[in-house]
Amino acid sequence: MLTSWAEQELRHLNLGDPRRHRRLVRLVADLADRPESSLPQASGDWAATKAAYRFFDNDHIAPDAIRAAHRQATLDRLPDPAQGPLLVLQDTTLLDFTSHPATTGLGHLIHRKHYGLLVHSALLTSATGVPLGVLHQHVWARDPARRGQRRQRRRRPTAQKESQRWLDAVQATEAALPADRDLLTIADREADFYDLLATPRRRGHHFLIRAKGRRRVAHEAGLLGAALRAQPVAGQLVVALPRGDERPTRWATLTIRFGAFDLQPPSTHPRRKELAPLRVWAVLAQEEHPPPGQKPVCWLLLSTQPLVTLEDAAQAVLRYRYRWLVERLHFVLKSGCRIERLQLTTAARLQRALATYLIVAWRLLWLTYQARQKPEASCETVFPASVWPILHQAVQADEPLPVVPPTLREAVRQVARLGGFLGRRHDGAPGVQVLWRGLRRLHDLVQGYQLAQKHYPRPPTFSGNE
Repeated sequence: MLTSWAEQELRHLNLGDPRRHRRLVRLVADLADRPESSLPQASGDWAATKAAYRFFDNDHIAPDAIRAAHRQATLDRLPDPAQGPLLVLQDTTLLDFTSHPATTGLGHLIHRKHYGLLVHSALLTSATGVPLGVLHQHVWARDPARRGQRRQRRRRPTAQKESQRWLDAVQATEAALPADRDLLTIADREADFYDLLATPRRRGHHFLIRAKGRRRVAHEAGLLGAALRAQPVAGQLVVALPRGDERPTRWATLTIRFGAFDLQPPSTHPRRKELAPLRVWAVLAQEEHPPPGQKPVCWLLLSTQPLVTLEDAAQAVLRYRYRWLVERLHFVLKSGCRIERLQLTTAARLQRALATYLIVAWRLLWLTYQARQKPEASCETVFPASVWPILHQAVQADEPLPVVPPTLREAVRQVARLGGFLGRRHDGAPGVQVLWRGLRRLHDLVQGYQLAQKHYPRPPTFSGNE
């Protein structure tokens, strides 16, 4: 159904053989049509399934070559610089393949009896939070010989630790994007360490990182959290909070405090005596009166960009909310594409599959947020003219087919209704889960219609009094 889109997305692909190119386009298109399905279900027949397994088993296909094609397509989508800085959202997730014990090349995860891969992604979005694509992704397996060395790791140089992935992603980001574009890298507390904040960056590239409250600062309070709480209240900000694991979508009123501080080098740093304090700006956004039964929001953020006014601090808080998008990308990979269910027996095959599914996961995430940012765009920017009429008839069979294609917002809501979205007034915009379920149903409907057209091109005619 979406082969033309897959061809466009992979137009920069270079796998050294046109047959591999065509196979990947077919794979991406099939998986995008049926993201929840198993590989055999998505492929449609045994020949295509066997070809997909051969593709993932081909050692001549580098996962980085697949990601490079997607990255180049991402750069083709860059918005106008006048729209604001580009946001780069970094996060790490775990892929757990413990239930597939025959798989080789895996490493231990947090639990000592769980095995899998770690994935660190740098997702690029517009200043308004539209996912543009993944600029960089690093995948690795932990060395079993290094298990249980946590205390020793704390005093190792960053280059010898997993923390280096944050710096590598920064370098990859700057290498990929035009030198004249302003960037803002946003990350959670795992990125709050001295070497990342101190790493050289090009002009116009800043960090916005959620901080640990017990960071030492040159202040009479001693610690960053206490120093911020000693600051006067600068104002309040009302923000919409996305749905979390134990939190519904809701609004929160946050009290804002902010100021400039000098962060002290950590006591465990191997070069502590050589390092100087880092000047940063910090914001404390705290919910003082949460709804009953809800955990209060408390965000302590570090910014390398000067925050002089309440508007500056409020903008930092609002932009930090977009960090959640990279978590949603990983969520789609695991829950929507079900990548942890793949039984490909080696880490190398899984890496090629991950690079392929990454494009599918991004597409689902993009569709969700593009419909919110550009609701009045024509649905034919996403759904071909041969598809949206089937979608319309499936959802609104009692209404005539419109002469003009529906808007993107209308079509996405129709897909979501196929996936179980009720569309009530208080339901808000559909999320990515109902979309991937709806896309699977839409694929089946389109396939059924095409089969009917092939075998019954004209309505059957009857004679007599039947």
